[in-house]
Amino acid sequence: MRQMRLVVVGAGGRMGRALTRAVTEMAGAEVVAGVEREGSESLGQDVGELAGVGNIGVPISDDPLAAFAQSDGVLDFTTPKASLWFAELSAQARIVHVIGTTGWSEGEDEPLKAAARHARIIKSGNMSLGVNLLANLVRKAAAALDSDFDIEVLEMHHKHKVDAPSGTALLLGQAAADGRGIDLSSHSVRSRDGIMDPRKTGDIGFATLRGGSVIGEHSVIFAGEGERIELTHRSEDRQLFARGAVKSALWGFDQKPGFYSMADVLGLNA
Repeated sequence: MRQMRLVVVGAGGRMGRALTRAVTEMAGAEVVAGVEREGSESLGQDVGELAGVGNIGVPISDDPLAAFAQSDGVLDFTTPKASLWFAELSAQARIVHVIGTTGWSEGEDEPLKAAARHARIIKSGNMSLGVNLLANLVRKAAAALDSDFDIEVLEMHHKHKVDAPSGTALLLGQAAADGRGIDLSSHSVRSRDGIMDPRKTGDIGFATLRGGSVIGEHSVIFAGEGERIELTHRSEDRQLFARGAVKSALWGFDQKPGFYSMADVLGLNA
């Protein structure tokens, strides 16, 4: 079986470099193109050298159309606006599009499902095996524990992260809502300040911490009368997200066009 040819978009950023390293370390795939925005200082640099794995003969360009045309898939941890554009290009090229982008507004990603009629789109707020197993446990715990147990999602990331709550926190909150059989948007509490009414039964609260160089810590707390259950995941290496993304692309290589999640990749929806 030939190597899966992958494009790394946002190749000059921290996550882009991590993705390049993950592809070069994993059997079955190779980086054939790196893409950055017009005017980026990374343009023209070799994507392998920038990632610290040595020259691989792939200069970074600002032409995604040409890059996608020569590839089997794209790894994308950019912005929602950019990801929507890349999804259109992926649909045209009929390739795999792995999306680890966070910061989506409600309903903003609906066009991805249209693109998934031709592309194999795999989207997740977190590409980690551990986080997706945690989400599965959260769903089961929320279903097993009645509304006497209040649910709070606590997350912390480095000081440079701009979206809040994190995509992972929202993924976990959605898992809790699914377990309870409720709509997250109408039961979500994102901020608390000043004198407030007592906590409403059934709400799912989110708390956000930012500071230092924390890669990612997430806890889901089920707080009942006289007892508390906490489910926690701590990310210690950004490479785990990159490895998960590459594994997702390899999985998607043999799939039919469609809109998938990490739960599909890991067989958790079976």
